[in-house]
Amino acid sequence: MSNLQAGLTGTATTLVTEENTAIAMRSGALPVFATPAMCALMEEAACNAIGSCLEEGAGSVGITLKITHGAPSALGSQITATAQLTCIEGRKLTFSVEARDEAGVIGSGSHERFIIDNEKFMRKLQSK
Repeated sequence: MSNLQAGLTGTATTLVTEENTAIAMRSGALPVFATPAMCALMEEAACNAIGSCLEEGAGSVGITLKITHGAPSALGSQITATAQLTCIEGRKLTFSVEARDEAGVIGSGSHERFIIDNEKFMRKLQSK
């Protein structure tokens, strides 16, 4: 965790395909980029921002995502999400997140992740 510092950034990119539309993901009735797909891309960008800084055996899990999805993106559009680490409070990490297509910003907000020990986390899950 010692390599983590505010300002770290990560990105993730995808193309809008039939599989990540609102229709396919059951989050709407139109063939446009789905909000759940945008959320996943934002989380992926946050993971990419910190992945190389975590100690062996450590991971992170998303705990909050507060976003707006203000513009549609059509099939074939390229979507890029960017996450910037803005605050570190112990094991809680806060990111500023944004998603863009070729025309500009389509969504933005904040995302929090918690650093975990992967093995301990899975043991806890199995004991539920």
